[in-house]
Amino acid sequence: MLGLGEAGSALALDLVEAGCAVRGFDPAERRPAARLLRVASQLEAVVDADVVLSVNLAEVALAVAEEVMPALSPAQLYAELNTASPAVKVRVEQALQPSGVLYADVALLGAVPGNGLRTPALVSGPGAKRFAELFASLGMPVDVVSDRAGDAAARKLVRSVFMKGLAASMVESLEAAQACGIEAWLRGQILRELDRPSAELVDRLVSGTALHAARRMEEMAAAAELLASLGVEPRVALAAEGWLEEIATRRTLEAGARAWPRSAG
Repeated sequence: MLGLGEAGSALALDLVEAGCAVRGFDPAERRPAARLLRVASQLEAVVDADVVLSVNLAEVALAVAEEVMPALSPAQLYAELNTASPAVKVRVEQALQPSGVLYADVALLGAVPGNGLRTPALVSGPGAKRFAELFASLGMPVDVVSDRAGDAAARKLVRSVFMKGLAASMVESLEAAQACGIEAWLRGQILRELDRPSAELVDRLVSGTALHAARRMEEMAAAAELLASLGVEPRVALAAEGWLEEIATRRTLEAGARAWPRSAG
């Protein structure tokens, strides 16, 4: 286990409890999970391991792979679990290729602390099937995406735009509601909307935005003005206004292009 932060420690603890022998390394002074053997270097952690799990920060993923590559062999599986871009996942795979190690790009779809090995995961790359076989048997819900590194990362990050964007919009709107003294009311409104059948809600939001972009753009401009007056920076409101303006412009241009042949004739 390379990286013993919240995610790495939670996974390590579950692996130990499942009967696996786990060696871990982390450059920071962290309290290791029970029965986890903490070693002095990354190289010591990976030598002769059946599986190497890299759970570091994305910014060091490539450097870690380059450092441990000489100690790896074709008999091992190297799983990159960091939330990194598809391009970084591919670069990690390329850095590891001289070792012949089997590589898996793993994207975890949820909070690992509190879930550990129960965290749902997407996996791609040459080692995807092997990762799925091993970790499904340990209780992890794993979906194999493809045999190409980066595909799992791409799916997670596209999903993250929605999930983190939804969280950001909730935080911003609830701050404004608190300033207005109506936070409880807005929480009820949010819960009521999220309680709708998922397909119905998605269809209504997407199709409604396409049809009413111009009017909704004006609505978000007014919302941004209100938030600013309340002392809440309207980051999400202004971003939504910008998106709606672009969608409205696009629809106008498309309508003009459809009408032009008739008017020209």
